[in-house]
Parts: sequence; structure tokens; C-alpha cells
Amino acid sequence: MLDILDREHSVAGPGYNRWLVPPAALAIHLCIGQVYGFSVFKLPMTKLLGVTHSAQGDWTQSQLAVIFSIAIFFLGMSAAFFGKWVEKQGPRKAMFAAAGCFGGGFIVAALGVALHNLWLVYLGYGVLGGIGLGIGYISPVSTLVKWFPDRPGMATGMAIMGFGGGAMIGSPLAVSLMKFYSTPSSVGVVETMLTMGTIYFLFMMFGVFTVRVPAPGWQPAGYVPSAQPQKLVTDADVTADDAPKTRPFWLLWVILCFNVTAGIGILEQASPMIQEMLLYPAATGGIDPANTAAITQATAPLAAVAGGFVGLLSLFNMIGRFFWSSTSDYIGRKNVYYIYLLLGPLLYFLIPVAGRMGSTPLFVGICVLILTMYGGGFATIPAYLRDLFGTMQVGAIHGRLITSWSVAGVLGPLLVNGIRDYQIAHGAVGVERYAPTMYLMCGLLLIAALCNYLVGPVDSKYHVRDTGYAPTAKPQLKGK
Repeated sequence: MLDILDREHSVAGPGYNRWLVPPAALAIHLCIGQVYGFSVFKLPMTKLLGVTHSAQGDWTQSQLAVIFSIAIFFLGMSAAFFGKWVEKQGPRKAMFAAAGCFGGGFIVAALGVALHNLWLVYLGYGVLGGIGLGIGYISPVSTLVKWFPDRPGMATGMAIMGFGGGAMIGSPLAVSLMKFYSTPSSVGVVETMLTMGTIYFLFMMFGVFTVRVPAPGWQPAGYVPSAQPQKLVTDADVTADDAPKTRPFWLLWVILCFNVTAGIGILEQASPMIQEMLLYPAATGGIDPANTAAITQATAPLAAVAGGFVGLLSLFNMIGRFFWSSTSDYIGRKNVYYIYLLLGPLLYFLIPVAGRMGSTPLFVGICVLILTMYGGGFATIPAYLRDLFGTMQVGAIHGRLITSWSVAGVLGPLLVNGIRDYQIAHGAVGVERYAPTMYLMCGLLLIAALCNYLVGPVDSKYHVRDTGYAPTAKPQLKGK
């Protein structure tokens, strides 16, 4: 019965509309993108025993913060480990596995909450759910670039946009469900996780049974490869095992790592950053510091304002994934990354300037533009890989490359929070708590820009030929 999931049973027949594939991919990414909204569970999960307050034996926020880190770590590791399996088995079986792991992760986590066993939560949402994240993230990529050789950036952008916007659905859904299920003796987390795990699994099934792979040799009507404007578009393919042996692979690894490190540092610390740099100074500027009651009253609404700022960043993170990746189809992947990596340092440099000016509109405008490029970096990288390594195993190569995300997911928050704590310990207030970090991010992005400049064609000795490896006189490139 499960043979319907095999690659050979998912080959599209004549007349199949390729525009059904992006919605199938989007169905997966909108679900697994919930990971960005996991923080809505943190506060209720610190009150599982006390219900209205944290009681003795309740978990701390620090203990719960580990869940997100575990999930992101296993996202990167599973994408790298299962990449070749995804390519071999096809998107349908991979999406089914992702649905089972991600939905099942909620179920196991719910059991951990019910038994008040934190290690079960780590295993469920962190390990099992993280594996579902990794497989689900890369499973549509190879299929999309095969269906859209004329617009690979737009196609992958539509799907990966869903990952950036998943929290916009998942967060309010979780909050509403916890409110619905809460009782005087329960905060409703167990029931909410069970419900969400079931909903996500069923919704991801739409992607599983809608997705198709193109028949061998298929091309869209009127497609002329030589007419494509991008540079560094190869005619050859490189295997996932050989890609890490090439210089372009590691240059792109550093580029993605540093771009994500900079962006996730802003995203992870957005709420306290805007409060400490702008909102708190503005709200308390005319109040006697000794008047603690007045200061408390003036700063009470700040959390809500900061929450709106975080939501705005998530929206532009999602928009940037589609806009910049689609733009790359016209100006080329390398040029889009130049925009990220040369405009980015200027914007990070201006964040402290906006803070010292006390200009909230300028500060918000800078941050939302940064987040469009953060999201765009994720969405553009699959098409960049396709240009350099071909389409044969691009999903597996993508899986290995996004181990850089696992590194950046730790490095970005570590830099922002570590430098902030150091600055506070040395008496810094407001803008000065974050200014050194912003300047450091400028440096990282400039290093990434240099790496982007060095990206060139993959050496032809790594190109796959029908009879094995047969180096040619020069790389087979178009538009170069």
C-alpha cells in the first residue's frame, strides 16, 4: 500500500500543471515553520504545576530554551544526513516521513508534558520534530528546481516563504488552543500539542499527495536554457558526495552562515533590543529615576509594542524570501547576495545611529529591511546551488550546506547575548549594550561578501558524466 509513496508512482503524467508543486511544498513549509513560534509555549510550560504561577518543580525558561536549540540542531544534521535518501526516494516519501516526524514530535512532547518529563519533550519536539524539520525543509527543493528551470529562485522562494511565515499561523493557533483547553487545573499545553500535531500531520498530507516529479527530459514549453540571464549556470551535475570537496561549496557555506548569524541575532533579541535602545529611554526620559511607581506605569505597555515589532519582523522575513529569490532570477544569484552582504553592513552600522537619534521609525525600517535579506538568503541559496552544482542531487547538497544554519543558530544569539551581558557588566546602558555587536555583524557580512566575490565555476573534474568522471578542458557554463 505504501508503494504509492515511491518516486516511480509520483511521476507526473501528460498535462500535469507544474503550478501545483509550489502549493504542495508550501503546505510542508507552513507547518514546519511553526518552530519559529515555539516560544509561545515557554511561559505556560513554566506553570504546568502551579497553573497560575511557577511552583516548585516547574521548569525554568532556560531549560525550555534548549528545546528550540535542539530542534534547529537536528534540522541541520538531518538535512545533511538524509539528503541523499531524499533524492533517491523522491519528494512524496520524504514529505510523508517529515509529516510523521514533525507531527509525531508534538505527540511525544505532549506525553512528556503530561508526565512532566522534560527529557521526553527534548526527544519529541527537539529530536524527532527536528528531524522532521530537516527532511521537510529540503524535500521540495530538488523537485521545484526541476519543475522551474526557467524560474528556480521564484519557485523555491514561494516554498521557503512558508517557513518564514509558519509562526504567523502557528503562534496564534497555539495561543487560541491553550486558551480553549485551559482549566483551573491545567494550562492546556498537552491538549494543544496533541491537536497541533494532528492538524499539522493532516495538512502536510496535502503536500504528500499533491507533489509530482517531472518525467525524464521534461522541460517547460518555450524554455531555452541559453537565454537565461544568470551567470555561473552549469550544464553539468555534481554529486552530493563531491560537492563538499569543491571550493564554491565552502564559500557558500560561510556566506550563508554569516548572513544567518547576523539576521538571527536581530530576530532572537528583537523584543529586548527595541525596548532597551528606544522604548524604555523614551518612556522614562522625563521621570525621576527614584519614582519607581511612575516608571513601572510608563513602561508597562512596552512589551506589547515590542511584541508587535517582532511580528513585523516575521512578516518581512517571509516577504523577503519570495521577493529577493524572485529578483535573483533576473539579476543573478551572485548579484543578489552582493546586495545582502554590502547593503547589510551599512544597515547594521545605522542601527546604533538610529538608537542614539531616538528615531523609532528609522530603527524599525532598518530592521525590517535586514530581515528581508535574512529571509532572502535562505530562499536564494537553493537556486545558487542549482546554478553551480546542477539539479541531479541539489536537494542533498542543500541539506549538507544548511549545517551552516545549525552553526549560525547558536553563534548569532551567543554573540548578541554574550556581548550584551559583557556591556551591562561594564555599566553600558541603552544603545551601547548592542552597538559593539552591530559593528561585529558588519565585519562578518563583509567577510561573506569577499567569499561571494570568490565564488566561481565548479572544477570540471567533479562533473558527472555518463561514463563516470571525465574532466573537460573547461567548465561547461552559460552566461559567463
